[in-house]
Amino acid sequence: MSAALTMAAARSVLLVIDFQGRLMPSIHDGAPAMANARRLIDAAGILGVPVVYTEQNPEGLGGTAPELLTDGAAVFRKMTFDAMREPGFLNLLPAEREVVVVGCEAHVCVMQTALGLIEAGRRVWLVRDAIGSRRAESKDVAVARLRAAGATVVTAEMVAFEWLGDARHPGFRDVLRLVK
Repeated sequence: MSAALTMAAARSVLLVIDFQGRLMPSIHDGAPAMANARRLIDAAGILGVPVVYTEQNPEGLGGTAPELLTDGAAVFRKMTFDAMREPGFLNLLPAEREVVVVGCEAHVCVMQTALGLIEAGRRVWLVRDAIGSRRAESKDVAVARLRAAGATVVTAEMVAFEWLGDARHPGFRDVLRLVK
């Protein structure tokens, strides 16, 4: 795992896990989680960070919420809760990049995929205000478990400013508009 204590856009990939249309109405504080995920998706676009989406059983849960998709998005469909158990998934995440994780549900697919990434030796940044579960308690326990397993817990705004790194960055004003 990387020893760096801060993120950088050049060594990050944003993983958007299972923000699916039929699931979102039952997610506790789902709207703020999706709004923060959208901010990071937009910041990733400005700063050149690759974005990968997953969809859990899309026939049952529907596709990714349309407001989160970007043109030409890489969408990985899966049936396993841990995307790492699906052949080909890890190939979507550039080996030299740390994984910034947002999505649903925190205690199922987000947690299992993040644990799989950690087990595979990948650095995981868990964006606490851009994940959700049906119950707040489930999210809280998942965050605690992932922190104990080695994930670094951050917020969307922390990610955006660490990706920028400098107020002189050419994308600074555009990213600043996203977080305000």
